[in-house]
Amino acid sequence: MSRLNINLFLCQVTTAVGIIFPALTSTVLAEPLALANANDSANSVFQQMVRYQSLVQRTAEEPKTAGEVPARLRRQMVNFPTSEMSGSIVIDTSNTYLYYVLGGGKAIRYGIGVGRDGFRWSGVKSVAKKAEWPDWIPPAEMLARQPYLPRFMAGGDGNPLGARAIYLGGTIYRIHGTNQPSTIGGRVSSGCIRMANADVIDLYGRVQVGTKVVVLPDQSPTPDLRARIKSTSVSASLAAVRVRTSSLR
Repeated sequence: MSRLNINLFLCQVTTAVGIIFPALTSTVLAEPLALANANDSANSVFQQMVRYQSLVQRTAEEPKTAGEVPARLRRQMVNFPTSEMSGSIVIDTSNTYLYYVLGGGKAIRYGIGVGRDGFRWSGVKSVAKKAEWPDWIPPAEMLARQPYLPRFMAGGDGNPLGARAIYLGGTIYRIHGTNQPSTIGGRVSSGCIRMANADVIDLYGRVQVGTKVVVLPDQSPTPDLRARIKSTSVSASLAAVRVRTSSLR
């Protein structure tokens, strides 16, 4: 293979990857592939492809920018007096926080997404398994509700479990990443706990199989109560407007 052919080949590879993985293009182009020498073309091309694969993996592992979630939901160390042992996890469903207990009245607090109405739960569980870039196999309960879902999805950027999954024993639920950081702080899942990919990677490195996970009861208003509160608030606002209007007559 001539030097010209090798150069054309590498250009075609870079262009193709830019089309398939546009989010990675800027990172890859910042570290261009070296051109192969004509005398060792086969080995050189192979080495460049291995190097490129490494760049792709490293880019996938990079944390998302902090600006993608509100300040209160960003990872931070906080005061957290608790009787739970250091190394355990406490999930505050009502306020969409997950705490990794450090001990001494301190914890690392992460913003999370929780189950939508009818899918929130509480209890004490433990970590049964951990997986990096996990495959997704929707449980039977989810398929019954949403039969159009795929039966299997390989791990990767498009996978709804994100970069890491921490499986909770005795349940169909997981603490996992998400490629939709805008859902952090929301109530949108089928019971799983969502975290930004950068945060779940951080938590994954701290927890072990067997780690205790305490999911606190949800104290947020029910849909009916929220509707009543909204209705009362609207009625009060209208009453205030009527009072102000009558005072002007």
